[in-house]
Amino acid sequence: MATKKLIWVLSGFFVVSAWVFGSVVLGNAEILNFKSYTYGVKQEIVPVSDKEIHNLALSVRRGFYLFENGEVATVFLPQIMDFSKGEGSYTTYGTYTFADGATISTKVQGTWSGVAASAKGEIIKGTGRFEGIKGTVSIKSKNLPLEKGEVGGKIIGEGTITYTLPAK
Repeated sequence: MATKKLIWVLSGFFVVSAWVFGSVVLGNAEILNFKSYTYGVKQEIVPVSDKEIHNLALSVRRGFYLFENGEVATVFLPQIMDFSKGEGSYTTYGTYTFADGATISTKVQGTWSGVAASAKGEIIKGTGRFEGIKGTVSIKSKNLPLEKGEVGGKIIGEGTITYTLPAK
């Protein structure tokens, strides 16, 4: 009986500790809200023969992000997509380069249906003032109609980067 009580007490201690220490990390988090505009610069599509109109694609997108705090970053986005009949999933690696040369690199995974998409992911690296950055990113976006001669369509979006930096 004493062992069972000890397990309950230790479990409670760990739950409370996780809540307290987790709150401290979230309390120090910085938030960057943004609006984005990207466009395709390269795309290779390969059909998959398992069902009608199933494709894999590797694409590269470029663009810029406008942050709520007034900063602007250019972005480089290599992307892998798996789609069929206007719906699919994707993984995108993003590198955001700010005016001072600092960068934030992310990996997001998402889905889209029709013209709307959403993704969530993590920050994987930072340089310059973002050295040691940790955090998450989320984005919702909308595809604009593909125009004649475009490699990949234009996408507008908005989202949030939530991050912490190491103490200096």
